[in-house]
Amino acid sequence: MSAVSPEQDTASVHPNGNNTASKTNGAPATDGTTGELEPGDSDEDDADEGHEEPHGGANGEGTGAAKKKKKRKPRKKKKAGVSGATGGGAKAQTAPPRIPVAQLFPNDTYPVGEEVEYKDDNAFRTTSEEKRHLDRMNQDFLTDYRQAAEVHKQVRQYAQKAIKPGMTLTEIAELIEDGTRHLTGHMGLEEGDNLIAGVAFPTGLNLNHIAAHYSPNAGNKTVLKQEDVMKVDIGVHVNGRIVDSAFTMAFEPQYDNLLTAVREATNTGLREAGIDARLGEIGAAIQETMESYECEINGTTYPIKSIRNLNGHTIANYSIHGGSAGKSVPIVKGGGNERMEEGETYAIETFGSTGKGYVRDDLETSHYAKIADAPKVALRVASAKTLLRSIEKNFGTLPFCRRYLDRLGHDKYLLGLNNLVQSGVVQDYPPLVDVKGSYTAQFEHTILLRPNVKEIISRGDDY
Repeated sequence: MSAVSPEQDTASVHPNGNNTASKTNGAPATDGTTGELEPGDSDEDDADEGHEEPHGGANGEGTGAAKKKKKRKPRKKKKAGVSGATGGGAKAQTAPPRIPVAQLFPNDTYPVGEEVEYKDDNAFRTTSEEKRHLDRMNQDFLTDYRQAAEVHKQVRQYAQKAIKPGMTLTEIAELIEDGTRHLTGHMGLEEGDNLIAGVAFPTGLNLNHIAAHYSPNAGNKTVLKQEDVMKVDIGVHVNGRIVDSAFTMAFEPQYDNLLTAVREATNTGLREAGIDARLGEIGAAIQETMESYECEINGTTYPIKSIRNLNGHTIANYSIHGGSAGKSVPIVKGGGNERMEEGETYAIETFGSTGKGYVRDDLETSHYAKIADAPKVALRVASAKTLLRSIEKNFGTLPFCRRYLDRLGHDKYLLGLNNLVQSGVVQDYPPLVDVKGSYTAQFEHTILLRPNVKEIISRGDDY
């Protein structure tokens, strides 16, 4: 979910609640794989491999006759992902995804993200026993994040296959959000359930010149067309540990350069990010990569511009934009000298456009969030009081949308919702758009600046 530059207001959200997601034991793999066996393999095969029977008798018979070796089948390679699970768990994910990932990964052995060693002045962190010890102390934090990341990857990879022109945006949003709820094991219908784990913010489905914060409200009939460029921004959380990652879909090859420019700009940001990295320098590197591309659309060649008033951002527990102390990661040069620090979590996201490279508020609002440090005010609209209690119990400071209120059974709530916004208790997030007729793209990953290594937690085989 994108952050807007200081030129526009942004909401902050913070931890809420003491609920914890259920866990299934153990420690994560260290090589990015699940360590699972394919059907037909066994642990005994692995243990036996390389151990032959002795040629001499071990029982004192001393015959000197060699024992006949047992013939074994070749050992199959272990696959990453959810091809199989040991311990009686489900063998594979369903389509659509409905099996909680905790059942697919016994002992909480969720795949590790892409780990990148620190360089230069921070190279010592890789081998520092002190830093490794600090990292081991964060095991629960890492397990929550890796579980959320695995849900994200499975849901989005199914969505990438299932989404086709002709589907409505409502169908696409529900496909993604239903998958997230099932895979976290929290459907969010009971009070407080969504605060344990589930959807971290409304699914962004932003078409063409719409860059961010658009999700269909009830009754929306918008249909995805063959010629559309759609940004898909998905949030998953476990115990408030938010994975924020986005990709762009297009069905016509004329948009390939636009998508490549933004994907590579995001990869540049990921490469430059790290402990002590200056945020302004990251922005300059992103812009240089982004604007080295151009694309031809319908016979016209367009330079690709970084959208200068959209940024990456820190993420804190239950806080998509890092709270009042949050930092922004620019995607153009000219940022300040503020640095990234050990222990921080960032959403590195970039946006490219064939338009002006600047967004403004427009269209009907769908995204909202309770403001963490909102003042206590007297609410004179009765429906506002009832709605606020429901927001606090079901979403806390996590962003929500109107469809989520509909799903909880609220009706005729718009007057109360608008009163909460006007009273400064809830922040609204209108869609952010470039000029009509332009095309925008987005790619985004979540990174953890661990004491001894940088982990791109949301990295997958897809992007």
